[in-house]
Amino acid sequence: MTAVPQAAFDLAKRFEGFHRVPKHDPGRAHPYICPAGFWTIGYGRLCDPQHAPISETEGAIYLAQDLRTAMTAALRYCPVLAIEPESRLAAIVDFTFNLGAGRLQTSTLRRRVNQRDWPGVASELMRWVYGGGAVLPGLVARRAVASRLVYVDKP
Repeated sequence: MTAVPQAAFDLAKRFEGFHRVPKHDPGRAHPYICPAGFWTIGYGRLCDPQHAPISETEGAIYLAQDLRTAMTAALRYCPVLAIEPESRLAAIVDFTFNLGAGRLQTSTLRRRVNQRDWPGVASELMRWVYGGGAVLPGLVARRAVASRLVYVDKP
């Protein structure tokens, strides 16, 4: 199986960040509610509010697991990504990690990817910028980076 593209790690780490490190417990992340209203820990892993604090190393392990799951789903729903440049796979893996496989499965984005309509993919990505019913500036920036990743030449 293909390895998770480094660009997917870079996107997730950049836009999720390793959040909620309280001053009284440096080096560890505690559960917090993300802007979309979900309990989260580390680099964007969904969790229970009572989840034990984690180290940054544990957060990176969780992120690797979550990105592997997202990549498996992205390739299942968008099999054309297996022969596209890695940056395109990274963009869709990050989308799937951020929003879930169910959102990818039922989306127009999926159809555009499988049609290899890369301008359409970039446009669809920019529609997914809402969290908790509001446009989130962080999602606008994240989708803009992902949109640029789909505009690459074939190897």
